[in-house]
Formats: sequence, C-alpha cells, structure tokens
Amino acid sequence: MKPLFYKFWKNILDSFRDYNWAYHLLAIALTYIIVVSDFDWKYFQFFSGSFLSSILFSAALVGFLFPFLAPITLLVFGKIRKNISLLNTGFALGQAGIIGYLISTSYKVFSGRAGPPLNHLNNAILDINPLSHINSSLLDTSRIFQFGFLRGGISWGWPSTHATVAFAMAFALWTLYPKNKTLRIFALVYAFFIGIGVSMTIHWFSDFVAGAIIGTVIGIVVGKTFKTRNQLLV
Repeated sequence: MKPLFYKFWKNILDSFRDYNWAYHLLAIALTYIIVVSDFDWKYFQFFSGSFLSSILFSAALVGFLFPFLAPITLLVFGKIRKNISLLNTGFALGQAGIIGYLISTSYKVFSGRAGPPLNHLNNAILDINPLSHINSSLLDTSRIFQFGFLRGGISWGWPSTHATVAFAMAFALWTLYPKNKTLRIFALVYAFFIGIGVSMTIHWFSDFVAGAIIGTVIGIVVGKTFKTRNQLLV
C-alpha cells in the first residue's frame, strides 16, 4: 500500500502552496458572503423536505461509500489485469479521498459550525407532503460557528467533507485523464450529485461551496503527482 502515500505529505502542503492558499481564502470569503446574505437559510428553507431533496438524500450514503469502493475496485481489477494505469488511478483516488478528509476535518475541528435542523429530514425520508416544504418553525442555525478547538465536533460542519472528498477524487481523475471526455463528465456529475445532494439535506449550501473549492485544489495537486508517477512507471 506504499503507493497510496506517494508524496503524501508534500501533496498536503502543496494544497496550500503558491496560489492554492488563495482558493482556501476564497472558500472562506464566499462562505461569509453566503452566510451573511441569508442565502444559506433561504436555500435550506426552499429545499427542506422537498421532492428533490428526497431524491438526492442518497447522496450522503453514496458519498460515504464511493471513496472506499472506487479505489478498492480499481486496485483489484488493476492487480488482476496487471494494469499499471488502473493501479495508479486507484492509489490516486484513495490518496485524494484521504487528503480531502484530513483537510476538511481539520477545518471542522476549529470552525465548529452548527448543521441544519435535522428534523426536516423526516419529510425527505418519508416523502410526506413534499410540496409544503417550508417550515417556519425551524430555528435558523446557519450563522452559528463555534470557533475554537473541537467545540462543534467533526461529524458535521464547515466545510462539507462529502463535497471535499467528492471533488478531490473527481478532479484527480480530471487531471489524470485530460483527453477522456466521458470520464471527466462522469467525474463532474458525481461530484455535483454528492455536493448538491448534501447541501439539501445534512449541510448548508456554503459548506458545499467551500468543500467543492478546497476539494478541487486537492484533486488537481494529487492528480498531477500521480500523472507524473504513471509516466515514470509506464
């Protein structure tokens, strides 16, 4: 499993080096704008318990399982077929997912953001009265951040780990296969399915936006590293 951690720490640092740090600041700035403009809350109210959110509810589960299943599947098939490129891709996706998880979790440790009111998920799960999806009795928690150390846990909060990992893996593929339009489209569709899906259920919209930006940076960094590695191996 050594290739899984190929230039691992360098890739973490490179996710912040040069102009990449500016994208992290962009994620923070856009979050501030989205939060103070009340777009997070209005977006949540509009989609809370809606038919669309019930359809996309599976994004949370898919976004949890895919980062494990995709790399493992590629590594198994790569091993069976003795395909170096498949093995390299499997390791790249695995590393992108791990780094995406670590960086997003590190932010969550200090941001301590409160998640959306979870009682709206009952409508999404049971599909009860999907047209009446604005619940004025819900408490607006979109502006609650508990800055400090582990004041809000790491399971929820800002940025969305689901979105960060999904975009990290998608853009690792995007970078590894610049000429494969079908694969690139699939990668983007997957990433946005996960990101938008969790933004309508377990996360705020700004959590998704920040995760998408940070994950994209990570994916490009990891993708470039493993693209070079693949050229050395082939």
